[in-house]
Amino acid sequence: MKKLGIFCLLVTCIGLQSCKNDKSEKTLQVKEVKDATSTECYRAIYEQDTLNLKLLTFKDGEVNGNMEMAIANMPKKVGEIVGEFKGDTLFASYTFIQGTNKEKTFKNPMAFLKRGDQLILGNGQIQITMGASHFVKGQPIDFDKVKYKFSPVDCVEK
Repeated sequence: MKKLGIFCLLVTCIGLQSCKNDKSEKTLQVKEVKDATSTECYRAIYEQDTLNLKLLTFKDGEVNGNMEMAIANMPKKVGEIVGEFKGDTLFASYTFIQGTNKEKTFKNPMAFLKRGDQLILGNGQIQITMGASHFVKGQPIDFDKVKYKFSPVDCVEK
């Protein structure tokens, strides 16, 4: 009887979580159309790598958009960025697919430092806790010895 109760509780939690995710995706699409206060596009080129980034900023301070990473000798990564600025640093989550495998998604934390008109993608120590990756608390994020410095470019619709 006890196991049945725990099983029902687990199924209910999973069901509620999936409903919550559907709602947030719909809200994100509506926000994109109505509330964006600015749209900015950036590109970073390092050796044979090219990263394209489009960011929409909203009245509530949330930032979202998309990023495409074409890195030499690796499958292309395409996905969404969601985050917010804390001071001059954008802390975001990048959810993406890699190559042609559309069934498996990946999620990584990212930090971009706004320096002048550039965005600098920082390097930091990442740990995984309960299946979610995040920056290690208390460990600095390096914005000096980096590969990717994004410069503003004109936004082009695909």
